[in-house]
Amino acid sequence: MNKGEGQAAAWNADTQLDGNSLLYLEEMYERYLQEPASIPASWQHYFDALPQVNGQERDTRHSLVKDYFRAYAAKPQAYAAPAANSGVDLEHERKQVKVLQLINAYRFQGHFHAQTNPLEENAPAFVKELTLAYHSLSEADLGTTFNTGSLFSRDQMTLRDIITQLEQTYCAHIGVQYMHTTNTEQKRWIQQRLETVRSTATYSNEQKLEILDRLIAAEGLERYLHTNYVGQKRFSLEGGESLIPMLNGLIQHAGALGTQEMVIGMAHRGRLNVLVNVLGKAPGLLFGEFEGKYSYSGRTGDVKYHMGYASDMMTPGGPLHVAMAFNPSHLEIVGPVVEGAVRARQDRWPEGGDDKIVPVVLHGDAAFAGQGVNMEMLQMADTRGYRTAGTVHIVINNQVGFTTSAAADARSTFYCTDIAKMVDSPVFHVNGDDPEAVLLVTQVAMDYRATFKKDVVIDLVCYRRHGHNEADEPSATQPVMYRKIRAMPTTRERYAQQLIAAGVISAEEAQARVQRCRQQLTEGAPTVPHLLEKGQVENPHPVNWKRFVGGKWDMPTDTTIDAATVRNLGEKLTIYPEGFKLNSRVARIVADRKKMAAGEQLMDWGFCENLAYASLIEEGYPVRLSGEDCGRGTFFHRHAVFHEQETGETYVPLQHLSPAQKPFVVIDSLLSEEAVLGFEYGYATTEANTLTIWEAQFGDFANCAQVVIDQFISSGEQKWGLLCGLVMLLPHGFEGQGPEHSSARLERYLQLCAQDNMQVCVPSTPAQAFHMLRRQMVRDYRTPLIVMTPKSLLRHPLAVNSMEDITERGFQNVIDEIDAIDPLKVTRLVMCSGKVYYDLLEQRRKAGLEHVAIVRVEQLYPFPEADMNAMLDRYPNVAVNVWCQEEPLNQGAWLSIQPSLRTVLGGTARLDVSSRPASASPAVGSAKVHAAQQQELVDNALGITMS
Repeated sequence: MNKGEGQAAAWNADTQLDGNSLLYLEEMYERYLQEPASIPASWQHYFDALPQVNGQERDTRHSLVKDYFRAYAAKPQAYAAPAANSGVDLEHERKQVKVLQLINAYRFQGHFHAQTNPLEENAPAFVKELTLAYHSLSEADLGTTFNTGSLFSRDQMTLRDIITQLEQTYCAHIGVQYMHTTNTEQKRWIQQRLETVRSTATYSNEQKLEILDRLIAAEGLERYLHTNYVGQKRFSLEGGESLIPMLNGLIQHAGALGTQEMVIGMAHRGRLNVLVNVLGKAPGLLFGEFEGKYSYSGRTGDVKYHMGYASDMMTPGGPLHVAMAFNPSHLEIVGPVVEGAVRARQDRWPEGGDDKIVPVVLHGDAAFAGQGVNMEMLQMADTRGYRTAGTVHIVINNQVGFTTSAAADARSTFYCTDIAKMVDSPVFHVNGDDPEAVLLVTQVAMDYRATFKKDVVIDLVCYRRHGHNEADEPSATQPVMYRKIRAMPTTRERYAQQLIAAGVISAEEAQARVQRCRQQLTEGAPTVPHLLEKGQVENPHPVNWKRFVGGKWDMPTDTTIDAATVRNLGEKLTIYPEGFKLNSRVARIVADRKKMAAGEQLMDWGFCENLAYASLIEEGYPVRLSGEDCGRGTFFHRHAVFHEQETGETYVPLQHLSPAQKPFVVIDSLLSEEAVLGFEYGYATTEANTLTIWEAQFGDFANCAQVVIDQFISSGEQKWGLLCGLVMLLPHGFEGQGPEHSSARLERYLQLCAQDNMQVCVPSTPAQAFHMLRRQMVRDYRTPLIVMTPKSLLRHPLAVNSMEDITERGFQNVIDEIDAIDPLKVTRLVMCSGKVYYDLLEQRRKAGLEHVAIVRVEQLYPFPEADMNAMLDRYPNVAVNVWCQEEPLNQGAWLSIQPSLRTVLGGTARLDVSSRPASASPAVGSAKVHAAQQQELVDNALGITMS
């Protein structure tokens, strides 16, 4: 393509360019000079066709010229004034710019050249941008003195010394990616920390011996378990032993910075080692678990490598509480749970919580790149409702995922950590066989988090000495890798030899330390330095969970409030600043709420829900409500947040009830279910006295968070003894809107129910929702609450309540017939839940059926057997009992509730079901077919003969 063709192609690609496009063109040209392939081919051809500088090379990037002059402005004394018309000086100045370009290249791409992989320690690397020739320099220039620009060094050095410093800083055992970040201050901070010490740690002999002891402990535990518990899974840390001095160093350094609590989340690999050699769990307790000595008092318990733990450590800054979260085998899902637990802890502090509580999340390399929850979790990092002021992420990079090759199949990115670049996080790659380098980047990463309150990632590049588990044979799928691993000394052996060679320790003393470690393991006592005894440290913000232990779901609970409180709080819910212009529809809703508060109008769903929150806040219970669009409410009912129509500013009445009120937080979340629900679970398991609610935009959207529901919400108490009062609001109801916006999959939650692990409710009136939400907090009982919330009932003319329903009656597990029907005349009893009740009621009234009673089961689990028996006693002449549901026969409540219904009805009682036919899909896509099905199941339930 000639010059004219290139210009034409570029012009055709951007026909909208005009005189205002200068910045766009400048940016395009800069990108071309840095990396031609990063711009469209048409522009590449255009710039390729431009005249060459000196007829043989590309132009110099303008940003580098700017860097040169900035450096001159900062250090003018370092620049000699060029002689007039001196060709030599002009050539030197041209090369000076090229040297600055080379420095920049190392900062951008030095990590590609870094020796961070223990399995390829001496492998040659070639990065053309790091060669002299690429920058029009040669070996003849190595002895020439140049200004060092923004490099943290002497003002002037020879090119040879400049390259030596750059190689040591960016291409040794630490490789850092940070130039992609957009904040100049953060980039200069990292440059200052690494370039001033050339990425080389300086530790005392005492510190080096402590590192050695931690490596000995890490290796010693694995070998002890391998010898004494042959064939048992433990998901060994061998190959990544540097994680132990890394985490110990992180705890000590965080404590020195003022951290008082640290929450750690990790999957199973290396977990047992971390429990013993970081958190101080007594080896004897672990060995007892291997030997099956412990029971779980009626709970199922869990495998050893899923268990959590907590301990207190003494640090240079004082005691630090360290908690490791429980987690299942679903790899990365514990990350957002940890973030939620940390946010709950931070919220307890009146101020300074960001600095006091630090989250640390450990990842596997294949999982960090492959699991979508990580993208969701990272995307939460700086959002209003989920921010935790920076997480230290540590990737235990084994360079293989079970049997999947990292390079070929595990990801499409160069690094497993590239996802972190999405949120501007710097990434420190470090060789796991160099524990001193590991400790250095750990300290830098913790300081970065403390300084900038941002996420930071450490890529601990190591390997897996055994297979996925100890019974696995890794060489079957990675023969070359494991041939190399079998020939390698361990990290402990390497480091011991390094210290012996440096005269820090003798070979005999190094071996004696190994023997002492073995003896300590045999004794089974904790071996972690700095460990404090349980109860020695007082928590400044304690939470009393003991009062909920042994609580019963049906304990007597008064959830009513008096009429004066209704009027007072209801009025406050309608107040907003003077001159604050509301949307016209919202203004009408607020006006109606004024009447409801005064008792002049029946109460609707939105009013009762907000009233429940207000009453709890005034009684000392904070409320946290999050989910997609929950400020307004997906179905335009909540309006907890008012929006000024001219300025866009917001006002939240629930935050202005009284000066001493507890907080009300409502968050329109990022478009995530899995990570956000995991976050709220973590929050709810940490904070007992806050009503923590997650609302799905549509109930079926919770499908995207099924792992949180299955592995945490429904089973966390049974597996780990963790109590949790999380509420899930799931809009549910067949409105003719098709398969994806009908069902919250009620059947799935009921299938997960056993041992009183959850509550599943389907409130059919606003007052029921009011009492249900209050009941969740005011009784001494904490179990997850799953709620099938309505859509059309939010504005249904019959789904309203009077003042007395709030002030005189609490939550009713079962609601009996409301019409004046003689119980002795009832021969047909229809039982149901949710919206279908109103269809049944209207059709029964229309048909004038006085022998049919309709009963609502508002709590499906735990099944309210006593309430049902009391209700059934009123109808001695029933011949036919019917369970009616909108859902298909194989879905909804029928299959789960049927045994409980038969128990209360008695073995000989007739029990029929009226529902949609069994279906692979939740609902039909045709509104007309939907209406016909609904009419049929209602008539069938009522015993109306079809004509």
